[in-house]
Amino acid sequence: MKYLITGGAGFIGSNYIHYLLKMYDDIEIINIDSLTYAGDLNNLNNVLKLIKANQKYNFIKADISCDHEIEEIFMEYKPNVVVNFAAESHVDRSIRNPKVFIETNVYGTNVLLEKSLKYGVQRFHQVSTDEVYGSLMEDGFFYEDSPLDPSSPYSASKASADLICQAYYKTFKLPITISRCSNNYGPNQHKEKLIPLTIEKLLLGQDIPVYGDGANIRDWLHVMDHCAAIDKIISFGRIGEIYNIGSNNEWENIKLILQIIKILNSYLKHYDKVVTEKQITFVKDRQGHDRRYAIDASKINKELNWRPKFDFKKGLEETVHWYMSEKFSNLVWK
Repeated sequence: MKYLITGGAGFIGSNYIHYLLKMYDDIEIINIDSLTYAGDLNNLNNVLKLIKANQKYNFIKADISCDHEIEEIFMEYKPNVVVNFAAESHVDRSIRNPKVFIETNVYGTNVLLEKSLKYGVQRFHQVSTDEVYGSLMEDGFFYEDSPLDPSSPYSASKASADLICQAYYKTFKLPITISRCSNNYGPNQHKEKLIPLTIEKLLLGQDIPVYGDGANIRDWLHVMDHCAAIDKIISFGRIGEIYNIGSNNEWENIKLILQIIKILNSYLKHYDKVVTEKQITFVKDRQGHDRRYAIDASKINKELNWRPKFDFKKGLEETVHWYMSEKFSNLVWK
């Protein structure tokens, strides 16, 4: 089976490649990534060590919005499955420069759909986000049929891509599936995101900027649970369907940061170092900042027998320790 993975040098994409190589003996992976600031080939350092006898792995630097580059890749490799992780994904950046989000997340997805249709791809899977649903108040959950109500240029571009994927299924019968996940955490995440950003700022002794009152709520999902869910959808999910992937694990941003401080101090006490909540600095709230995300994942639970395996507190401890040893070890010893 040939898998074309887009954005495979990024956070979730690189973890998914590791997942596939561990799960399947007979597989070929074509990883394409444009290597923007968020793509890092260091995330794939040990991939070649994982390759088994009947496995193949190829990396190609390419931009999904470049039609002729993608045409050449499809023509040469003729993948069976396309999994689209490639996306501009930082909300703040989308507010500053919406254009690049439209180019990559909307037009780039359309290029992939066109080539998938032309070359007879057996499954096109679009990796989306719960942010397409907009914001929730204190109660309730988003379901797969909830109206789309994006608040930022980022979430609007992802919602647009989802609708284009559905259109290719309804109009051209392209076999697509879509997953919408909650906030991911785990190894390889870019340090602009909340968890690695908090760890780095704390270790540097710098202020941690927290939007508004810090009470915005997110549901946190371990990246490897996400990878397992995507694999289930591609293998057993119904064509044309959307599946929410969440872990029913809601945390206020401020409480998550306090938990990270607690974990760090339990480790740093052995080195006569300490970090403190005094480093938390509340700043002006972000434009269009959604208050709460919470998604109902009962559909994937019931249909595909998927449930998250990672306990959050243990998974968060492992994640913090990973960043301390793999990314910020020089800061621990300062």
